[in-house]
Amino acid sequence: MPKKESIIKAINMIIIKNSKGLAGISIVLFFVFMAILAPYIAPYDPYAVVGKPLQPPSPQHWLGTNDIGQDIWSEVLYGSRTSLLVGLTAPFIATLIALVLGLLAGYKGGVIDELISGAIDIMLALPTLPLIIILAAYLGPSLLNIILILAFFGWAGGARVFRAQVMSLRSREYVEAARALGASGMRIMFIHILPSLTPIILADIVMGATSAILTEAGLSFLGLGDPTVKSWGQILRHAQASYALQLDLWLWIFVPGLFIALLGTGFALIGFAIEEYMNPRIRQKI
Repeated sequence: MPKKESIIKAINMIIIKNSKGLAGISIVLFFVFMAILAPYIAPYDPYAVVGKPLQPPSPQHWLGTNDIGQDIWSEVLYGSRTSLLVGLTAPFIATLIALVLGLLAGYKGGVIDELISGAIDIMLALPTLPLIIILAAYLGPSLLNIILILAFFGWAGGARVFRAQVMSLRSREYVEAARALGASGMRIMFIHILPSLTPIILADIVMGATSAILTEAGLSFLGLGDPTVKSWGQILRHAQASYALQLDLWLWIFVPGLFIALLGTGFALIGFAIEEYMNPRIRQKI
């Protein structure tokens, strides 16, 4: 097998020595800690009525209260859990599907490649956003449904990239040597080729996270999210329905909107750092 750089060195190049990666991981970790510590740092139960409706920001309620008297800051803290859950789970499932199909298409070739490539072309040609909205409305408001829908529509681009990379790797000397020694196709794909795809796998998950976070927020804003969980998109929906700006409750809109943008930007910056690490021309300048 080819000589590989250590994981520690790769992390150092992507995060420590890359300003984009360092900024991105710092932003994401901030929200990870927020999600983990939400039960301890939230001043109130986000589902409990703790004051009069539509109260302005105060020392007791930093962002005020919503239309039924729930603490908005507590809602925002718990909303980070939903965004991170969807933002990590949906692209992970999509990347897993893309990886398996890309490996099969790129290594096996022939009829299998034609069938998988045809499915990829069909998925990429579909109008994704309208179909996501239709399916979310048809299947009902559920966080699991949103995750599965996003995963279903998110695998095609990654599968095409994996397929092309595997087609390049399958003719390498170490793969030919493994084949000559009698290694099975499954062993070659998952033991000899798969490790070389690790940076691309990470990049696909990270970049998919940004899209998943924004899409989940959009669906929740449209009323297609899970009403039983707190999410930033749902908070924005209630703020818009309550005419928050007219009531001078602009923080009700600004803070969850800012957090959606920041978390998406954090994942995007990590993705850019991984891309720079994988691109030899850019990597020489790091």
